[in-house]
Amino acid sequence: MLSAEQIQVRDAVRRFAEEVVRPAARELDESERFPAEIYSAMAGLGLFGIGVPTELGGAGLDTMGYALVMEELSRGYASVADQCGLVELVATLLTRHGSEAQRERYLRPLLRAERRCAYAITEAEAGSDVAAIRTTATRSGEGWRLDGGKLWIHNAPVCDFAVVLARTDKAAGRRGMSIFLVDRELPGFAVGAKERKMGQRASPVGALHFDAVELGPDALLGPEGRGFHVMMSVLDKGRVGIAALAVGIAQAGLEAALGHARERHQFGRPIADNQGLQWLLADMATAIQGARLLTWDAAARLDRGEPATMACSMAKCVAGDVAVRETGNAVQVFGGSGYIRGFEVERLYRDAKICQIYEGTQQIQRTIIARELLRPREPGR
Repeated sequence: MLSAEQIQVRDAVRRFAEEVVRPAARELDESERFPAEIYSAMAGLGLFGIGVPTELGGAGLDTMGYALVMEELSRGYASVADQCGLVELVATLLTRHGSEAQRERYLRPLLRAERRCAYAITEAEAGSDVAAIRTTATRSGEGWRLDGGKLWIHNAPVCDFAVVLARTDKAAGRRGMSIFLVDRELPGFAVGAKERKMGQRASPVGALHFDAVELGPDALLGPEGRGFHVMMSVLDKGRVGIAALAVGIAQAGLEAALGHARERHQFGRPIADNQGLQWLLADMATAIQGARLLTWDAAARLDRGEPATMACSMAKCVAGDVAVRETGNAVQVFGGSGYIRGFEVERLYRDAKICQIYEGTQQIQRTIIARELLRPREPGR
């Protein structure tokens, strides 16, 4: 199913994850520090801007390539894959909608790891309901004045700039939102305290505050009033990325469980000899492969230019649930030791949970799937 080039990409990223990422995962989880050295190394390997054309500084790969990169990085440590996914979404927005000046100022330095981004949508009353945002951008001379705040924003504590969704016309609903590129050093831009997270601790999260931040006309990304639609245009790709990340977490859990089952002895023999445990491992492997194939199918549909919203939601929904369930089963294989800090499966179980929440909760994914199923279709389709 994979091409020779895709296999080469997968294997190269797997080596990087095994040699560089996984050995650092425990320390990063305990310290909760941003993995600056790995972040720079990823840029050097071309792992930022997977789908960005090479002439703009990206890798020029397709969505399938992006999914493979995300899974392999996540097998090493999901916080590292999360950084790749964040850069991919922002880079995609800049590639599709940015001016040449914006690409030079933000995209190219982002792909070289010279600038770090944040993707700022979520607010206290605007999580799944993006249309409920209250952050506003009002006309100010030739530019804009930004007021409001965002919560639980990835990379907020370490970002150099943020891609911010704001309301520019209060009466226009979803058509009254626009996207702005906001530099951290601007007066009125403030960063809140870093949140203490359950899992994926080396991918920092925090709040952003905007108090009369003055923006020039060149801060607007894409057309005025099309911000909601522009942001939504990258969600399908984002969900493929999170699905692949979830598969990587689950795969790491399976591999840890297999190793422990072979090495752990009870009653004079390896616990892998017990049929009940064998069936558990078989079910884990089957579920993970199913989630992987759903993810690949969604990626392939995007690459072919086909309608893929339902496939992407299915992949994200199934993979997120599989990650939580199968890392839980990995903990079970380890028994009491799996519940102890310092064992990989304990961290994987914590890292998996957010996969059921971010990039659209599992409940939202099921709503999308049902909506797509019930949508009127032409005869024969």
